[in-house]
Amino acid sequence: MKKVIVIGAGFSGLSAATELASKGYEVQILEKNDHAGGRARVFQSNGFTFDMGPSWYWMPDIFETYFNRFGKKPADYYNLVRLDPSYSVILSETETIDLPANYADLKTLFESYEPGAAAQLDAFMEQAAYKYKVGIQDFVWKPSRKITEFLSLKLLIDAIRIDVFSSFYKHIRKFFTSPTLLKLMEFPILFLGAISENTPAMYSLMNYAEIKLGTWYPMGGMHHIVKGMVALAEEKGVKITYNAEVQGFEIVNGKVKGVKTAAGLQQADAFVAGADYHHVEELLGDGLRNYDEAYWDKRVMAPSSLLFYLGISKRLPNLKHHNLFFDRDFTVHSHEIYTDPAWPSDPLFYASAPSVTDPSVAPDGCENVFLLIPVAPDLEDTEERREKYFDQLMDRLEAHCGVSIRDSIVYKRSYAHRDFKSDYHAYKGNAYGLANTLLQTAILKPTLKNKHLDNLYYSGQLTVPGPGVPPSLISGIVVATEVDKELKG
Repeated sequence: MKKVIVIGAGFSGLSAATELASKGYEVQILEKNDHAGGRARVFQSNGFTFDMGPSWYWMPDIFETYFNRFGKKPADYYNLVRLDPSYSVILSETETIDLPANYADLKTLFESYEPGAAAQLDAFMEQAAYKYKVGIQDFVWKPSRKITEFLSLKLLIDAIRIDVFSSFYKHIRKFFTSPTLLKLMEFPILFLGAISENTPAMYSLMNYAEIKLGTWYPMGGMHHIVKGMVALAEEKGVKITYNAEVQGFEIVNGKVKGVKTAAGLQQADAFVAGADYHHVEELLGDGLRNYDEAYWDKRVMAPSSLLFYLGISKRLPNLKHHNLFFDRDFTVHSHEIYTDPAWPSDPLFYASAPSVTDPSVAPDGCENVFLLIPVAPDLEDTEERREKYFDQLMDRLEAHCGVSIRDSIVYKRSYAHRDFKSDYHAYKGNAYGLANTLLQTAILKPTLKNKHLDNLYYSGQLTVPGPGVPPSLISGIVVATEVDKELKG
């Protein structure tokens, strides 16, 4: 039995390991931290349970497909509920929109902002449905190692039909003119780590995922997805070793012979790096890496985040599970993320209160609150700066809820660039990986295999198909398929 070592127990690492184990390989995951899940780790304090990273459950079909590969289903491991409203958008102190889960209700809402918008939404969604079908069932499953993967008449026609070569900004303005509706429809693009002008219009598939497939929540918290994936991996025979940071590689005759950890050399026939791609390249050294520092420095990174985890000793009125504070000018904020990187002068932010849906994540009568400001990567991160933004967010959150909050905080933790670097070796302290721009799509992303070493592969948000939990699940499967094909060669 051939052995594969996977570096990192994030979504892509768990996915790759489980797929390889199901194909008959001996698989060991080496995880730097004491929890699986990567950015989707969890911690408890003062009776609160905090998901550290992803908080949105979109594309439920991807999770179904993943577990179905192994004869399982998500319900075997966690209980999903659909959120209604899907989320709340705070446009000003006097205007808040709750996005209904029911499509007919959503059309009525759109029509109230722009005559004819309901019909336009139907037309937009018809195109978005096709993009989702082609994008999720075909494009994202390609390893993107050769341009010949995309050289077929059907794929060329599909690429044109799903608007790979035009921007989301132009595309959405063919359907709507209302500034409010444009803001609502451009919101999912923020998850892709780029402004709509630089994002291919094919990513209207995200709108389809959000509107038609819904916003869900696994009861107990997002980490229950990870618990399910770990349980499934171990059912398939995967061994996970925690607190086992990879410190270097042993290279013999153009192959990785083993990886070095504090416990000694761990050997295998092939290696999948689910850890930060840039960090793994640094461990390899200049002669063996795929890309030099100049290449990485030119990549358009998705944002980092300034996060706050708060335990509040009372319930907060006017707060939904997901709350988007779009009460500031996103043009200015996006400029400070992408064009002229700087700490935002007046940021938009996101507030999640999972305790609105799930009483298990907070003590009785309390609120579990997660705050996030998207910020440019590679900024100077100090406690003083974190506190400055915390006060700004508290002012706006208290105004929205109509009650004092600061005096009811019983637990508080912040998290930003230096934590992403320390915990995940995240390049420039990024939170989401590479931005999904046209010039960083498919074969233009960092390749999933090392060009100098026959048995080293990469998975995760810095390679194909891209950032986000569903793409990371897909990434692991795609890489595992390539490993299996070449080991059996």
